[in-house]
Amino acid sequence: MRASTLSFACSLALSAPAGEAPPPAKVEEQRLGPLHEKVLLWRTTRDGRRLAYAAAVEGKVVVVLDGQPSPAYDGLAPGTLRFSPDGKRLGYVAVKEKKQFAVIDGQPGPEFDGIMQRHPFFSPDGAHVAYAGHRGGKWTVVLDGKPSTSLGPGPGPDFDAILADNPVFSPDGRRMAYAARKGTKWAVVVDGQVGPEFDAVQGGAPLFSPDSKRIAYGAQKGGKWLVVVDGQPGPPVDALLDEGPRYDQPGISMDTGSPLFSPDSRHVAYAAQVGKKYAVFLDGQPGPELDGVAKGSPVFTPDGRLAYVAMKAPNHFLFLDGKAGPEWDAIGEGDPVFGPDGKRVAYSARKGTKWCVVLDGRPGPDFDAVMSSWRRMQWSNPVFSPDGSRVAYVVRRGEKWLVVLDGVAGPPCDGILARTPIFSPDGKRVAYGARKGDAWLVVLDGKPGPEFGGIGAAAFSLTFSPDSTRFVYVAGRATKKFVIEDGQPSTTLGPGPGPEFDDIAQPVVSPDGKHIAYRARRGEKEKAKSLIVLDGQAGPEYDGIIPNGPAWLPDGSVEYLAHRDKVLYRVRQAAPGR
Repeated sequence: MRASTLSFACSLALSAPAGEAPPPAKVEEQRLGPLHEKVLLWRTTRDGRRLAYAAAVEGKVVVVLDGQPSPAYDGLAPGTLRFSPDGKRLGYVAVKEKKQFAVIDGQPGPEFDGIMQRHPFFSPDGAHVAYAGHRGGKWTVVLDGKPSTSLGPGPGPDFDAILADNPVFSPDGRRMAYAARKGTKWAVVVDGQVGPEFDAVQGGAPLFSPDSKRIAYGAQKGGKWLVVVDGQPGPPVDALLDEGPRYDQPGISMDTGSPLFSPDSRHVAYAAQVGKKYAVFLDGQPGPELDGVAKGSPVFTPDGRLAYVAMKAPNHFLFLDGKAGPEWDAIGEGDPVFGPDGKRVAYSARKGTKWCVVLDGRPGPDFDAVMSSWRRMQWSNPVFSPDGSRVAYVVRRGEKWLVVLDGVAGPPCDGILARTPIFSPDGKRVAYGARKGDAWLVVLDGKPGPEFGGIGAAAFSLTFSPDSTRFVYVAGRATKKFVIEDGQPSTTLGPGPGPEFDDIAQPVVSPDGKHIAYRARRGEKEKAKSLIVLDGQAGPEYDGIIPNGPAWLPDGSVEYLAHRDKVLYRVRQAAPGR
């Protein structure tokens, strides 16, 4: 069926000067196909411009990509349906007559008795795709549709098991490795070559270096563990510290994951238990004897130095370049934090009942608490500016919270918005959300903004434009939300009364900083309608808009997927005046 495109202008009643109707939004709709009733699972690309979903149809399952259905299958394997990182390819595992097979770019592969869950896996560049399947009790890895020993076709070796979440691709997508078992022995297969045998291979293995030239993994042999780097085993240890509890501070569970490569791929580090003690190994050589290693340790700085937080009872230390810093009663979770170039380091530490932030080896003023970091959620406290010249962090003094910026404490408040403060891309501006009684406000460049019932629309709710000149966030009063642009409610690129909605997703700013767009919703439940607002101009209403969008086009327009009356559309919405 050929998709049809319809161009039209749509005008919705938003706030506008008295006597003036808001200008209509110029929109092109491309009809992609019907939207099925019983959607079982769905996936979108990172930019929200493509949608794939599995739907139940008359006792069968079809996969619908951008509105176009696949042939009917008896079922779909759990955890499947995956786009390549570039969004250009789709893969999934289908079931037919009790056999499973991968479908890549619409083409079915060979049949198996079963294929591993969460497969297939695409290489980072999207050029290759691999998965593991078993037939007659034997497992093999399929690469680009054929059993393979390398990135070219060839006979794939059979094994009794493949490690979960394997195979893995190198960062450049040109190499592949996986751990497999034959009989009672495990081995890692790298570029089709089977490595030495072991009793077990560490979960999460193997690991490629950032430059894709090296590989490391943990393995067990004869009751001892070791790290194999480029095929060479390291010294035996009693355990590799891999996501297990190490030692506890009050309210903090400490664990770590290893091995890991330095950013320049030259070094390998890992934490291990040796007897009743612990040590951090660098290139196979153990560091000082320790009583525990903290969660998130060891780490490499961006410029390749080794750092880790550890305990030598009863004290806690930051080790950097092999040297222990000052002793503390505790060091904060998620620490240390490094500047973008790795030359600066900050962490929170406690002595007695008081906490401070240690910046470049110098302790700052004492506070009653320092907000914890969430490294795995890509937010840290302290936080460095993009150029590393400035630092900000959140602390508590008594019952009040405050932001310390460049060593100067800001005004006390009753709470700080999670994952703030944030710096602008040029590092010259800083913003954070603060609670004052029952109200919330945003402090931008040291100046408090208007008070609202709430601030934020997503995990990262305050946004600077790429050129640092614009600043947007979502605020709300009672049950309504609206967007604040540059400190004022706005419908256009200038200040003015902002339209209110029942919900608003996080605004996105165009790469050139000239345009702002966001998803908005009116109404509740079955009667809800969704739309895109671009530079204050509302687009047409739909029954739903697919998440992750809208995506920016070079002319400042946006593209997104939406559905109305059970029909899926690809929509292009022009910026006002275009």
